Amino acid sequence: MKQQFILAFFAGVLGTMVLGTWAMVSVQAQSKPVPPKFTTVTNLAEFNVVIDKKPVSASDVKEIGEPPGRRDIIGADDRIPMTNRKKPWSAIGKIEGIDADGKGYSCTGTLIADDLVLTNSHCVVNPDTGKLSRAIAFLPNLINGQVRDKNDIAYATTAKPGTDFKTGTLADYVDDWAILKLDRPLGKKYGIIPLKSLPSFDLVGDTKKFALVGYSADFPNPKKKQYQEFTAGERMTAGVHLGCSILRQKDNLLYHNCDTKGGASGGAIIGNINGNYYVLALHSGWNKVNGLTLNRAVEISRIQPALRGN
Repeated sequence: MKQQFILAFFAGVLGTMVLGTWAMVSVQAQSKPVPPKFTTVTNLAEFNVVIDKKPVSASDVKEIGEPPGRRDIIGADDRIPMTNRKKPWSAIGKIEGIDADGKGYSCTGTLIADDLVLTNSHCVVNPDTGKLSRAIAFLPNLINGQVRDKNDIAYATTAKPGTDFKTGTLADYVDDWAILKLDRPLGKKYGIIPLKSLPSFDLVGDTKKFALVGYSADFPNPKKKQYQEFTAGERMTAGVHLGCSILRQKDNLLYHNCDTKGGASGGAIIGNINGNYYVLALHSGWNKVNGLTLNRAVEISRIQPALRGN
């Protein structure tokens, strides 16, 4: 399929700016709709987000089986390409945005309701400047640069970021979550993975029961023999690490060993509870803990205060 620029969708809003990461997405752009004005909201209750609060014991959390598809391991890298278009994996997609300064970036997001996507605050607000992005698109279940239907590329209309990064410290990242409201109900087609808040003592441990899916900037590399068929290149197919663990909780942050790189920000840490899949934590980045470099994640319970009045 001939490769065309998704950036064409932003004509009239972004002028002649070219965003390289969108250049490889294979969709046939027949028209050039103007994306809606992107703004923030102050009350998350407007989004009608639901967190499943039914009690769960540690024994209820089951190991996630391998989704159908290929499995290639490169050294200690446990990621495999996410080539599954079935639910619940189809609810995960790539976020592509243009920040306030006109620079392109990408993250990962998960449908948690028909028209709501969970990601990081730093995928919506620039932590250094505090400025809101100009425009954000969500590409559901992007595989080798392709979506099922060009009409399924959605735009964020409003967002609720959990933090504005005003302190400039690690404490900001305790609330490094954001919920985007889309201009179309993609969850009806692609499914959703709802939020579930569990106590840290039910999550922490070398359980090898969780999975993280993210559109990492280094994966899959088509120059490697195993991935030559992924011609769209890095961050155009999600990588999934099956069987990773949440190892500790410290200072209101969770720390995990799921394999990620830049671009996987906003990737959900997913668990299987009695046959149902839930978002149990939200990957946010990495930092050092007691001299060790670990990946960090946001607790789902951090979203609950914003839901009061829902």
